[in-house]
Order: sequence, then C-alpha cells, then structure tokens
Amino acid sequence: MKRRAPCFDSLPRLAGVSRWRRAFTLIELLVVISILAVLMALLLPALARAKEAGRATACLSNLRQAGVAIQLYVQDNNNRLPFMRDRSLTSSNDLPGPDVVLSNYLGNVRVLRCPSDNKQLFETTGSSYSWNSLLNGQNADQLRVMSLEFRPHQVPLMFDKESFHVARGEGKGQNFLYADGHIRNLLVIEGTLRRAP
Repeated sequence: MKRRAPCFDSLPRLAGVSRWRRAFTLIELLVVISILAVLMALLLPALARAKEAGRATACLSNLRQAGVAIQLYVQDNNNRLPFMRDRSLTSSNDLPGPDVVLSNYLGNVRVLRCPSDNKQLFETTGSSYSWNSLLNGQNADQLRVMSLEFRPHQVPLMFDKESFHVARGEGKGQNFLYADGHIRNLLVIEGTLRRAP
C-alpha cells in the first residue's frame, strides 16, 4: 500500500500557532523602493544622453543629405553655389530660403528639420539649419569670405541655427556642414573660429 505524504493543510492546528505566511515587512519594502529610486536616478541621465545622441546622429544625417542636395545643385548650375538666405522671423527676405531653393534636390524638405530642434525653428523658418549667405553664388571650388580665400574644407556652408546638442558636451552643441561635404561638430578644431578668453 502506497503512503501519501502528509499535507500541511490536513495537520491539526496547534493552539496559539498560526500558519506561517511569507510576506515583506514595511522596512524591507521601503529598502527595495529606495534602491529602485537610486537606480532610476542613475539611469535616467544616461538614457537622456543616449536619446540625445540618437537625435544628434539623425541631425547629422539630415545635414549630410542637405550637403548632397547642395552638391547636386552646384553640378546643375555651372559649379556655382545657390543664392539663398535664411527666412527671418522679423523681416522679409529678398532671397528664397534653403527649403525653397533645395526642394527639388532634397526629395523631402523635412530633411531640413533637426530632430533636436525643440524651438520649432523648422516650422517657423523652414529650416533648422542656417545658410552661410556670404557664399551666395560663388564658385564652389574658389571660396572668398571678406576678401580672404578659403579652401572648401575650411568654410562651413550650413550649420545648426541653435546649439541643439549641448547635452553632448561643451563645444559639441552645433554641427557644421563644410563646402567639401564633410561634417564637423567643433568649428574650433578647424581654426576658423577662436573661443573668447
């Protein structure tokens, strides 16, 4: 005959002894909550930085696409850069903005919107990026700014209108697209702009 293991529910209760229950005490619960709060406080800034790094990468990609659009424009117009000016919020422009001039070369003008543009500059001005209007109509291979000659890798064509990416660190708040098509986020490295002491 098979013997069954005793079931604890079938055992008679002893007087004054209740069944043992597994539960957290209030102190244990508070300790766990405080540990979770500390972990969240440590992780949230890292997550915010990672999210901003993703937006900054998308912004760089958009700026690179704008650079390709400018190169296509230059090829179609005898190696000349376009005549355009940023749309101003306070005055009217005598020249069209980048969203108008480059629209046929971009495919979608939303490329001119930086994902980190939290001031809605794209919606109000048509672009999150500024155009260097000192280069309007110049030969793309022989650039002059205020009677000084520059090589294409020394002169930025477009750049972020604001320091959208300050979360990445000091000096990394703005991206710059240069006339030769490369992108940098530190103009100071190029030596064309010096920091004030």
